[in-house]
Amino acid sequence: MSQETNSTVKTAAEDPTSVERTRSGCCYRPNVDILERDGDLYVVADVPGARSDSIDVKFEDGTLEIRAAVEPTASEGRSCLLQEYGVGDYYRSFQVSEAIDAGKITAEYADGVLTLRLPKAEAMKPRKITVETKSN
Repeated sequence: MSQETNSTVKTAAEDPTSVERTRSGCCYRPNVDILERDGDLYVVADVPGARSDSIDVKFEDGTLEIRAAVEPTASEGRSCLLQEYGVGDYYRSFQVSEAIDAGKITAEYADGVLTLRLPKAEAMKPRKITVETKSN
């Protein structure tokens, strides 16, 4: 489903300079689709269980970071016989090689899916050049 070009985005896992986490607890790498539509980049990330006020998105020096804190579920008065669903925070970062207009980045969160719109800078968008015909 995800069609990503190597020249556009580089994940932190592929980057030897990526940082290590200092917070303890479980942290998941959310599944992400990166799309290019109408000259803009869209990042669609699965972060189920997060609340919109616990999601932190930063774009600085060409690095996009997504963090989402998820509160553990209360299990008072019950014991699990089988537990396959883990709860933890989400973290993902990307190096974006495109020139992005950081002031126009938008984020929407609905039904466990975070959608980021990263508009390219106007100077980087393709421009159609009209060819004029001159008659002699």
